[in-house]
Amino acid sequence: MEPLIKIQNLTVGYDKNPVLENVNLEINENDFMGVIGPNGGGKTTLLKAMLGLLKPTSGKIIFRSDINVRKKPIGYLPQVRHIDRKFPITVFDVVRSGSLMQSQTELNASEIKQKVEKLLFNMGISNIHDKAIGDLSGGQMQRVFLCRALLSDPKILILDEPDTFVDNRFEGELYRHLSYLNKRMAIVLVSHDLGTISTYVKTIACVNGTLHYHPDSKITQDQLNEYNCQVQIIKHGDIPHAILQQHR
Repeated sequence: MEPLIKIQNLTVGYDKNPVLENVNLEINENDFMGVIGPNGGGKTTLLKAMLGLLKPTSGKIIFRSDINVRKKPIGYLPQVRHIDRKFPITVFDVVRSGSLMQSQTELNASEIKQKVEKLLFNMGISNIHDKAIGDLSGGQMQRVFLCRALLSDPKILILDEPDTFVDNRFEGELYRHLSYLNKRMAIVLVSHDLGTISTYVKTIACVNGTLHYHPDSKITQDQLNEYNCQVQIIKHGDIPHAILQQHR
């Protein structure tokens, strides 16, 4: 089957300085891909290119024809630390703004309102419907922006470090919800916690100047070293611990 997104020989960066070079990747129906890599390695740059926010220096990104007709074919959950908490907007209006990602003729105002209310209910946050976003916890903020990303019924959902600044209880709920969503959409998840995401993702992309695709969720430290992917594996067990490499 034709992939949802096909990235071919992509080079992209800022002010003619490449951050990622010669990237090749395919995202298919119901993929659940974990994207890992060091800070500055190009994870966010890859997302921006996929979202159409950065123009490639060379190469191309091809969307499958059935999703390319949408104004915005991808649902996106940004990092909550990049959200302006002082902006005067309610939870309901944040989620409703996700309708801008759809064709203007697709739904009327009443239908959009019903969809927003259903998403808030399914996410367990109907009770904060009229709250200002500045009054939300990190977990509540993540739920709100996940609802916003889902309002457009995307074929692909991209999440940029969704486990940042949330407690362990909500983190577990988030991943269980993503596993459910993965039955009807592809998911691309950026995270530093390989130990946690390896329980849920199906494949892994290691990003550090280029991209190495690993067609499985199980990956060893030796493979990470081979990919030049400078992250460490967190071991989860009866006594969680991290194995740290020698450093100065």
